[in-house]
Amino acid sequence: RYVAKNVVAAGLADRFEVQLAYAIGVADPVSISFETFGTEHVDEEVIEGLIRRHFNLTPAGIIERLDLRRPIYRKTAAYGHFGRRGGDDFPWERTDLAATLAADAGLPAPAAVPSH
Repeated sequence: RYVAKNVVAAGLADRFEVQLAYAIGVADPVSISFETFGTEHVDEEVIEGLIRRHFNLTPAGIIERLDLRRPIYRKTAAYGHFGRRGGDDFPWERTDLAATLAADAGLPAPAAVPSH
């Protein structure tokens, strides 16, 4: 979700779905596949390169980036984990890499990227 939200917020695509595949004993994903549903604004090879360059998708990298050792899970026990608005600060809802992705892709900086 975090990757997809940042890709869309950066203007790389209007819709984005990402799938990661892992193998036992291998920290990096063995596959990164995604679907833009024909809404991409840059080549899909560029999007894949940006994902690989800017997101540490190892389990340790995800835990660190999303601060998953912080005990926030009680908030997620009711009404789900995704798409919530308001005061809850769920790291996977942030779009903090959108401006970096847009700049690296040669796109204009996204205007006031909402975090939710």
